[in-house]
Amino acid sequence: MTHLADRAELVDLPVDVAPRLLGAHLITAVDGVETRLRITEVEAYHGKGTGAVPDPGSHARMGPTARNATMWGEPGHLYVYLSHGIHSCVNVVCGPEGEAGGVLLRAGEVVEGTDAAAARRGVETPLGRTALRDLARGPGRLGQAVGLRHALHDGIDFVSGAELNGAVARLLLLDEPLSDVSAGPRVGVAGVAGTSAFPWRFWITGDPTVSPFRWGRGAAEAAALRDELGDPVA
Repeated sequence: MTHLADRAELVDLPVDVAPRLLGAHLITAVDGVETRLRITEVEAYHGKGTGAVPDPGSHARMGPTARNATMWGEPGHLYVYLSHGIHSCVNVVCGPEGEAGGVLLRAGEVVEGTDAAAARRGVETPLGRTALRDLARGPGRLGQAVGLRHALHDGIDFVSGAELNGAVARLLLLDEPLSDVSAGPRVGVAGVAGTSAFPWRFWITGDPTVSPFRWGRGAAEAAALRDELGDPVA
């Protein structure tokens, strides 16, 4: 069973909210075309001053900027940013207003509107098993599949469901969080922020749509150094 998310459920730290988003459904309607995505993989990010441990992997690690402004706003909005100048990536903003926090939606299963998602991705239909698995596997593909775009849809409010530049978003949370959840280092994040010092990536154990792990720049070396020194978070 699911229910519409409200802001009170999103005021905790991103690292605590993140696993609760697994199995939730993100529904988007862009220019009248609707898709429904079951979230299978997420990553938490904390801004400057959020939580007890500074997060060097966050867009908001240095404080507020024009790019990360949505992360500092009230929970219940989507922070949509541009990655590598190409991919629109979607984050659930959480934590108290004025404290930056977001949960990146890394992967999901398109459960309704697969033809629309495929058209947005430029994938030919009918979809085979692998193409269906990969439709929203990875944050860039996910953003493309659900139709949300930077900067048109950055800040869209999924609690009120208010339209923004032709798009509407809603988030349906599970009444009972999933128990079969795995955690580990974030994918492709540089340095110590991409090691087990920050096991802030969560995924549904065994789900085929979860994206493969890869080290970020310098993260493997940082992990090896931590193992050698037995260091806590540095």
